[in-house]
Amino acid sequence: MTEETLPPPDDSSPGRPANQAARMPGWLPRAMVLALALVACFRLATWAFDQLTGLLLNILIAFFLGLAVEPAVDRMAARGVRRGVATALVFLGILISVAGFFALLGSMLADQIVKMVEDFPKYLDQLIRWANETFHTDLSRVQIQDSLLHSDWLQKYAKDSADNVLDVSTAVLGGLFQVLTVTLFAFYFAADGPRLRRALCSVLPPHRQTEVLRAWEIAVAKTGGYLYSRGLMALISGVAHYVLLQCLGVPYAPALAVWVGLISQFIPTIGTYLAGALPMLIAFTVDPWYSVWVFGFVVVYQQFENYLLQPRITAKTVDIHPAVAFGSVIAGTALLGAVGALIAIPATATLQAFLGVYIKRYEVTDDPRVRGGAKRERGDSTLTRLRGALSRRG
Repeated sequence: MTEETLPPPDDSSPGRPANQAARMPGWLPRAMVLALALVACFRLATWAFDQLTGLLLNILIAFFLGLAVEPAVDRMAARGVRRGVATALVFLGILISVAGFFALLGSMLADQIVKMVEDFPKYLDQLIRWANETFHTDLSRVQIQDSLLHSDWLQKYAKDSADNVLDVSTAVLGGLFQVLTVTLFAFYFAADGPRLRRALCSVLPPHRQTEVLRAWEIAVAKTGGYLYSRGLMALISGVAHYVLLQCLGVPYAPALAVWVGLISQFIPTIGTYLAGALPMLIAFTVDPWYSVWVFGFVVVYQQFENYLLQPRITAKTVDIHPAVAFGSVIAGTALLGAVGALIAIPATATLQAFLGVYIKRYEVTDDPRVRGGAKRERGDSTLTRLRGALSRRG
């Protein structure tokens, strides 16, 4: 008698325990713990990045500043000066220049503010006389002064300003701390540049080391070229505005010219307007029409610089198309604000030069569409066919 093969027992049969039927796979608890750990690490990394964004931006600025001063440090180190001492001398020269500029500018502003306060009643009388003659009113300086002194908005503004003194002081101290942080990191980047490159290359294979060193060298060259081009344009702008201010007889023409040159070139997007506002204000104290002349000159010179001067200088130093430079500034501003706008051009020039080493280029065929003569070629071929048809009829 043959033994019949019985079917395998059903897990859902009434005789099988319920806990065995709904048994959890062994990998599921570990997967859940791993997923929770990944989510926790992601949240922790996001929180840390948000907290360290300011520090990372300061380090990024310091890195490009260190790249900018490294050629000067290398030249001094090649002449036998210790690298730390050479870096300290370069930063000391920058500090003295910046401090002297702001000291000269501060004394000029103080004198002009005192002069404007002293001449304010005269300007107010002229404005009141013009309003009375134009609109047939009967205003007086005493009435206007009393209404201003007893106005609610002035008292509220004075109270808010007194309450915000602590906030302003905190902001100033925070700005000074950021400047010190950037300066300290930039000093170490410039002074320990070779050591930093050696430490970075020590964890890379030899063929990667060559690429990193080439990228570093390109970044130094492009950043230095960018600052050189900005400095050259600042010099040209300062000289042009100095000639205008000197011809108009505006006081403190040298300091104002330096202000216009530096601010218009090294503060992106709004630098031109900030630079032109101060000379206009000082020129207004001499003659109100002089401020109009200064404004017109600033606008005209800005167009000359954007369309004629900057493309030629930038092409020789940074080698980047003006449209690409403009787009990189917009992208940098959208990503990192003013810091991104400031470092966008040297970063883009570095990336473009680095990619140009590895992207293979080919010879372009001699095609009319490449030479921009497609329309002319079509016209020539039409004329040729017409001449052929006429000759066949003849």
